Amino acid sequence: MPVIDEKTMVEIEAAAFRTLRDHLMNKRPDVQNIDMMNLAGFCRNCLSRWVQEAAGERGIDMSKEEARELYYGMPYDDWKAQSQTEASPEKQAAFEKAFAENVGKETKA
Repeated sequence: MPVIDEKTMVEIEAAAFRTLRDHLMNKRPDVQNIDMMNLAGFCRNCLSRWVQEAAGERGIDMSKEEARELYYGMPYDDWKAQSQTEASPEKQAAFEKAFAENVGKETKA
């Protein structure tokens, strides 16, 4: 493995995150958050929450809505209206289990 200094590693990780965000937002907006959560244990809302948490760790006060708008590139309700579809009762039940296992009951994705 190549030797990579800390600053360069942070830049590489940030670039990878931006690529993931672009992939989910522009190349695969058809993939529903509920399907991501049910299969992978995280979704776009989790990614926006992780942005919010990382900001908080650095002393930056950011609300859930602000973090979602930063991640989605628009107000979350606008994104939901244009991209999200109604989930079946089976998917909703699977989501409740996946959410409890991966996020916990203290927050809501």
